[in-house]
Amino acid sequence: MSHPASASRYFVPEPSHWPVVGSLALLLLATGAILTFNSIAYGAYFLFGGFAVLTVMLFGWFGRVIGESEGQRYNLQVDRSFRWSMAWFIFSEVMFFAAFFGALFYVRVLSIPDLASADQATLWEGFKNQWPTAGPAAKDAFTPMHAWGIPAINTLLLLSSGATVTWAHWGLVANKRQQLIIGLFLTVLLGLLFLGLQVYEYREAYSHFNLKLTTGVYGSTFYMLTGFHGFHVTLGATMLIVILLRAMKGHFTPERHFAFEAVAWYWHFVDVVWLGLFVVVYWL
Repeated sequence: MSHPASASRYFVPEPSHWPVVGSLALLLLATGAILTFNSIAYGAYFLFGGFAVLTVMLFGWFGRVIGESEGQRYNLQVDRSFRWSMAWFIFSEVMFFAAFFGALFYVRVLSIPDLASADQATLWEGFKNQWPTAGPAAKDAFTPMHAWGIPAINTLLLLSSGATVTWAHWGLVANKRQQLIIGLFLTVLLGLLFLGLQVYEYREAYSHFNLKLTTGVYGSTFYMLTGFHGFHVTLGATMLIVILLRAMKGHFTPERHFAFEAVAWYWHFVDVVWLGLFVVVYWL
């Protein structure tokens, strides 16, 4: 198991406890989120505990996989399995967002017109077929989010980050280590700027626009879509930081760099999803 992999030998890793640790982290995060959103005591403790366990798991599991890769234990067959695994993972993420976009489509195209129809006039008198809306039973007024402000800036940031990660890839393929590192650094910086602006946007939405998770169907779909995407940007930025640190240590060659490619695929996927969010959630 400790020798470099040959073309005819498939590396089988030793049993690992990290998947169990990761499952525990997800359980704590989910429990903490549910308790926090419902203002139940100790929710924050579960949430921060989940983040702590998740951080330990990421360092441990990433470190083990990186060690196996740098030890040349992976042959072409393992490389193909990694590529298929990443492709199916991104496909599963596409299905997640398809479900969320589908929920928004159902609300805007089917539910609201039906609730505002003449058949429902007795039940929901005065409710109009318009978007955005909190729903027929909503009482608190709110201000919807507009596209041409922070969302437009964030769109520019993410599109620019897609260009910088591609430029970094060109540097890697051309064996230009400095270009690779600079491109990755710029990509991480743009991703963190995006997250910072989204946090600022959320704070403004809560404090000045009265837009909350409890603000009817508009608030719930807005935070569901943008929040889930923000989680993916956070995950992508974390992976990019790992790749940047590895590049600074001299990892990756023009021939062997699938870890970089996998993260680049994921980052481009995040870019494309944001374009859909910008058009459907903010603009239309």
